[in-house]
Amino acid sequence: MPLGTLEVLLVDAKGLDNNDFLADMDPYVLLTLRTQEKKSNVVSGQGSAPEWNETFVFTVSDDVSELHLKIMEKDNFSADDFVGEATISLEPIFTEGSIPPTAYNVVNQDKEYRGEIKVGLRFTPEPEQNDGASGEYGRNDGPSGGYGRNDGPSGEYGGSEEGYGGWKQSSYVEE
Repeated sequence: MPLGTLEVLLVDAKGLDNNDFLADMDPYVLLTLRTQEKKSNVVSGQGSAPEWNETFVFTVSDDVSELHLKIMEKDNFSADDFVGEATISLEPIFTEGSIPPTAYNVVNQDKEYRGEIKVGLRFTPEPEQNDGASGEYGRNDGPSGGYGRNDGPSGEYGGSEEGYGGWKQSSYVEE
């Protein structure tokens, strides 16, 4: 199972069942990847065709095969209502790397079609881990001096000063 980061772009939904009889529904989405759960913003006033355009990031660290999306309708005076759900297989994303925003069927508890939700996915694998043969804590005692240090003519760590977010602005002075 690949390890890495899964970025989910929650775009919009269409044709959702409006189960709020007095007004437009106010939907939100619960995104679940095994034990990790994220919640989108509640979209008010867009009824059965909400737009979120939100991005969520999950850590893929164990046997994960699907992303579960549960669409809920926010109620002010009672428990939130279940609108529908979609399950997205992650096998294609692990091989392709990214999938542009695609519509997935939303179904209710009886597996009846209740609209569609559009989601884009991008998977970034973690760099390959070494097997520990190069020393304690993955230290590299090769010609570079270990720990990513670059002892070249510039004397900098890791090459470019700009590449380490604020290195130039730090108060550290090398002696």
